This record gives sequence, structure tokens and C-alpha cells, in this order.
Amino acid sequence: MATIKRFEDLDVWNMSRDLCKKIGNLIDCNNFEKNYRLIGQIEGSSGSIMDNIAEGFERGTKNEFIVFLGYSKASCGELRSQLYRALDRKYINLVQFDEYRTMAVRISAMIQKFISYLQQTTIKGLRKKEINP
Repeated sequence: MATIKRFEDLDVWNMSRDLCKKIGNLIDCNNFEKNYRLIGQIEGSSGSIMDNIAEGFERGTKNEFIVFLGYSKASCGELRSQLYRALDRKYINLVQFDEYRTMAVRISAMIQKFISYLQQTTIKGLRKKEINP
């Protein structure tokens, strides 16, 4: 397995970015009826998924990365809840809801698998300078 040197090379980060772009497009098309609170929350949680992956990666240690992946996974759950709110208010339709919810669930599963992998690996991270004990 090749060593990932940039967070931009992580499939989970790229999928998170795609989801964030799609949520942004919904907001930009005025689908949220000027519900600024929900706009801020749903835009914030969708961005937080990708941002926490990036921040955790850049921290340079396995343990810190795992913590930030946990934050990212939590933001996936938060986004899914907000999608239900948007659906209930008819800001999005069922097709949009299903697409974005499915993406969020898939990202969450990818993050969990990544966390499990990191918990089992002996790699400590770039800041630790010690790859294997």
C-alpha cells in the first residue's frame, strides 16, 4: 500500500468535498427559503466533514488524526439530521434527500473503516518520526 502524502489524495476527503459542493449548490439555488439558520448549519456540517479530515491529517500523528476523523464522522450524522429537516420543510425533494443521505452514510462508513485501520497499524505519523516500534 502506498503512503498517502496529502489529504487531497484520500478518497474519503474527495467524496466529502463532492458532497459539500452539492450541498452548496442547493443553497446557492435558493432552495432553503431564506432559512439562514439551517443554511448555516447544513453548510457548516457538510464543510466540517472534509475540513476535519484535512486538519487531522495535517496534525501529523495517528492519534490526533483518529480524533479528527471522529469529529468528521459526527459531522456526517449532523448533516444527515439536517437533511431530514430540509426534507420536512420541503427545501429538498426525496430524490435529493436520498442522494445526499446515501453519500453521507457512505462517507461515514469509509471514515469508520479508516479509523479501524489506523487503530490497528503501527504507523505513528510524520510528527512522531517513528514509523514502526
